[in-house]
Amino acid sequence: KYEFKVCNKQVKIKFSIRHSYFNFKTKITVLEKISKKLYQILEESCNSCESELIALSGGLDSSILAHFLKKRNIEGVAIISEDFVSTDLTYCQRISKETEIPLTIHSTTTSEILEAIENTIKILKNFNDIEIRNNVVMYLAIKWAKDNNKKSIITGDGADELFAGYNFLVNKSEKELEIEIKRLCSIMHFPTQKIGKALGIKIESPFLNEKVIEIANEISPNLKVKEEKDTRYGKWILRKTFENYIPKQIAWRKKSPMQDGAGTVGLTNLFESIINEETYVEKKLIVEKNDQVVIRNRESMYYYEIFKKLYGSPVQNEAEYKCPYCKHEVSNSKFCRMCGAFPI
Repeated sequence: KYEFKVCNKQVKIKFSIRHSYFNFKTKITVLEKISKKLYQILEESCNSCESELIALSGGLDSSILAHFLKKRNIEGVAIISEDFVSTDLTYCQRISKETEIPLTIHSTTTSEILEAIENTIKILKNFNDIEIRNNVVMYLAIKWAKDNNKKSIITGDGADELFAGYNFLVNKSEKELEIEIKRLCSIMHFPTQKIGKALGIKIESPFLNEKVIEIANEISPNLKVKEEKDTRYGKWILRKTFENYIPKQIAWRKKSPMQDGAGTVGLTNLFESIINEETYVEKKLIVEKNDQVVIRNRESMYYYEIFKKLYGSPVQNEAEYKCPYCKHEVSNSKFCRMCGAFPI
């Protein structure tokens, strides 16, 4: 009787170990299949690009594209501010060295950035401080392409939306994450396309290829945001798929917005220093009284004055859903594209 119990226990333990091993192997196999398919589709998407120039930030997205494009006669350009602290310089130089893609570091002065801001507002037709601060970087990259007789440029647009790259997604539950990814993908738009069209430069974005979008929609949210060595990462499946193809330092680099990478995040402090409190408060009250627009900070005030000079008031009284700050129409979104208010 005693021997039977021991034997039975051993059988159960063996079965349990085998069952766990089987589950582990199944999970690994599924992950390998997803990674292999993702790699193949992204490779095909990159191969279909015609451009010989890539906007190379040294972030995960552009580095993945550089991995596929290195076999071609291609060069890179990175925008780095001369006057503000930027985080991209070391990383873009590293990926340039790894892929042997020649890289031009276009150092921009504050005066050049301010001129580019006015042109960016003119093209995008808003005074959204977040969008302007980030996309002035792409304006400068696309303008560099134009000034150097390039016809097109490759960008990493789309990866953050499709693969949950934004920092605010990282700590959401799986259910919340799924809802938020669907919302982002339903409203995603890329100012880069507008800027390219305005400057006569074709924008190629491999992550926005139909097949890439299709596989991204098939991948479970728990593979897009996942813990790795006690840290939760967005774009986990991309990082895991390419960690052996690009430097691990870049594969597991935390999300850094364009404004941080290029240094244009320093614009916020610049406007804080050049627009004193008294002037800002006075202007804010006048705008609120005359235009019914609430300006939230000094940087927004600077952009609003440019916008108003170009396009007049953003107020749309006839709109069913309006931003409580700028009174411009919003379409069932938590975010106002016109002024950048979030959440609304």
